[in-house]
Amino acid sequence: MSDKKRAKRIAEFIEPLRVEPGDRVRLAKDFDPGFRGGMKKREGVELLKTGVELLAEYQARLAAQDTHGVLLCLQSLDAGGKDGTIRHVMSGVNPQGVHVSSFKVPSSEELDHDYLWRYAARLPARGDIAIFNRSHYEEVLVVRVHPENLDRQKLPPETRGPDLWEQRYRAINDWERHLAENGFRLVKIFLNLSKEEQRRRFLRRIDRPEKNWKFSAADIRERAYWHDYQKAFSEMLSATSTPWAPWYVVPADHKWFARICAAALLAHTLMEIDPQYPEVGKKTRKALLAAKLDLEDEAPEGADRDPYAKKR
Repeated sequence: MSDKKRAKRIAEFIEPLRVEPGDRVRLAKDFDPGFRGGMKKREGVELLKTGVELLAEYQARLAAQDTHGVLLCLQSLDAGGKDGTIRHVMSGVNPQGVHVSSFKVPSSEELDHDYLWRYAARLPARGDIAIFNRSHYEEVLVVRVHPENLDRQKLPPETRGPDLWEQRYRAINDWERHLAENGFRLVKIFLNLSKEEQRRRFLRRIDRPEKNWKFSAADIRERAYWHDYQKAFSEMLSATSTPWAPWYVVPADHKWFARICAAALLAHTLMEIDPQYPEVGKKTRKALLAAKLDLEDEAPEGADRDPYAKKR
């Protein structure tokens, strides 16, 4: 299949997941966490393998061109599958070109800066892919559901008015537009998990000793705020899905399907960038040919002068 056909097929696959800029999202009504597009798991495993291979190809070109960078933002509630998505989707890429950052409770140094400071410090370099396992959107999600966190951010009193969240939405949109205009593409994925599936995953973490470390009492405390989070996610998606950085709501009740979607979204972005290997100039080409002749002259008697010629 040609790259053009693959790109068209991927674009059609991800289109239902896109939050159209300007739309008002009602998460519970607009997106089904159990959706899997009529696909069976066996078919999905093969598609994920193809997607991972595609990512490896385009990541190498992205690094070689060294012009664009890609930031993948993953948001979800606890047990939404962020870690597994990263592990499976990025399994075939060069780890030197991928950097994963997880954002926990901010440190005292981070609290002495504006709320976007610690995220800006982890942005990708040109040619790289950065992954935020939770992201700057925590500042309008967790902080909104637990407004007592604002006290730790040392904000001046005059900045904590009723339009605080609208200000943050605007600041985030402006920041992301600045990144996009400088060659950095954002892939924003919300892994949409149902309350029932979260319950099942919590139980598995409790019942399986090797999963116990992933569970804490805080997970249950946060689950009590389920409806508050649904409202915060809905308003965030409505306010910050933009033409330059749209949100995609990925159904997360079936892990294998969520991973296919994430791979497709990342591949779609890289194919849109369409990075190319740099072409060398005449002077460099001449030097390469001279070096090739020298290396071929060094070949032992009876050995192929160019052992790779038959493989190309």
